[in-house]
Amino acid sequence: MKSIQIGANTLSYDEAGEGEVLLLLSGWCQDHRLFKTLAPELAKTHRVIRLDWRGHGEHREHDGDFTVDDQASDVAAFLDKMNIDRLVPVSTSHGGWANIEVTDRLDVARIPRTVVIDWIQTTPNEDFFRMIDHIQDRTNWENGRGDFFNYWIGDTENQDIVNHVNNEMAKYSFEMWARSGREIGKAYRKWGNPMQRMAALKDKRPITHIYSQPFEPEYAEAQLDFAAGNDWYKPNKLPGRTHFPTLEQPKVVADTIRAFVA
Repeated sequence: MKSIQIGANTLSYDEAGEGEVLLLLSGWCQDHRLFKTLAPELAKTHRVIRLDWRGHGEHREHDGDFTVDDQASDVAAFLDKMNIDRLVPVSTSHGGWANIEVTDRLDVARIPRTVVIDWIQTTPNEDFFRMIDHIQDRTNWENGRGDFFNYWIGDTENQDIVNHVNNEMAKYSFEMWARSGREIGKAYRKWGNPMQRMAALKDKRPITHIYSQPFEPEYAEAQLDFAAGNDWYKPNKLPGRTHFPTLEQPKVVADTIRAFVA
């Protein structure tokens, strides 16, 4: 990984391929390793950049507390430093909040479309908020995190996914998990859900949501209903069984992204 200084923080990134820029952004308590099989697929046709959030990746030290807005500012500063004037951001899970924030800040000429992957699009129930609260409780955070881990992994035997969760994600500290819970909970309480956040964009542009979980038909129907009234929104349901389509079915995800940005 390369290093770049953004304000007081050092961020890690790498790049491969040529062509239109795809910027890969993980969720909280994840990093570039989430894209280890997706990035080579995409790099066959695009310039692919994997950027780690501050406090993530190879540079876990960071300049104090930070928020989703700070993450968006880091991305915008990174693009300026790298002289990238046109790109498609591709975020996973709750990295979508910062993705949509930076998409809102930059104009359509610079970010003509956006990809979000496996990000809970509907308003969560109270069980979700209880789990979010648990990972902010120092006396209970590992149990709360374990509830998420079990749901995300599902019944898969894919060792890339099992390792990503039980080794890579599990190595992040209580402080980072608690911060993630605070920021995710705050975003849902402010906006209701990501579809409402996207509907509030100043300048609409095509956005696709690529996902496997949740499996309930009502979840898919809610997105189709939203898309019927917002023609810029394109849900893409994949046949996978986990929260990690980038690791579970990287070629399918890459082909879906390529078709969307073409």
